[in-house]
Amino acid sequence: MSAQRHHGLTEQAADTAIDQACRMLRLPTIRGQFPDLAEAAKRDQMSYKGFLAELLLAECDDRARRRSERRIKAAAFPREKSLRAFDFDANPNVDAATINTLATCEWVRKGQPLCLIGDSGTGKSHLLIALGTEAAMKGYRVRYTLATKLVNELVEAADERLLTKTIARYGRVDLLCIDELGYMELDRRGAELLFQVLTEREEKNSVAIASNESFGGWTKTFTDPRLCTAIVDRLTFDAAIIETGTDSYRLAQTKARAEQAATV
Repeated sequence: MSAQRHHGLTEQAADTAIDQACRMLRLPTIRGQFPDLAEAAKRDQMSYKGFLAELLLAECDDRARRRSERRIKAAAFPREKSLRAFDFDANPNVDAATINTLATCEWVRKGQPLCLIGDSGTGKSHLLIALGTEAAMKGYRVRYTLATKLVNELVEAADERLLTKTIARYGRVDLLCIDELGYMELDRRGAELLFQVLTEREEKNSVAIASNESFGGWTKTFTDPRLCTAIVDRLTFDAAIIETGTDSYRLAQTKARAEQAATV
């Protein structure tokens, strides 16, 4: 059965037909860009195949962009951070080549952990969010959360008999970013629940954490020594460990701006 062909369409009728067809086929990018692309094709004497390829590639590129935006939104990052905006000169402890290698997200593909360790203001949360964003842009499912928020959610889920479902939900994402681990002491129950999430993901899906405490100081957060050791083991096995240092470049930048303003 051959397709029906419409001969003798006026320019206006053709535009209307294209608009209606794009709506029916859900091709919003072609619908929006068709007039400009058609004009460019005419000007450049593009072949029919070349013009069709331009239309389809424009639609595919825009769909990929929208999927990326949805994944970034679903990750629930608290703010936008990019690797391009990270000041490597201000923090020489962070090796740009290492971070750029991590930006390929090969470690996410392999399900390996990432640990960012350093004092406040040294850029670990910036890197956590930026690398998580890179992973989302490359097609991985990412989720960001604060350590205390995650533990509180797990405790509530356990009380409401929804723990298994909640752990499974956190287990499904390709990359779980846990920020501010080590800022507050966790009771034994909270630590055990967090351990269950880490165990669910072990050697299957990646966990990235940012902590202001070195591993030796994690006994302040996880007061049970054996549990602390088990959690450190889960997070460091085959992990990339980035130490961002102790000097707050954020504080240094604030002081520099204040001194500059004072001299004006």
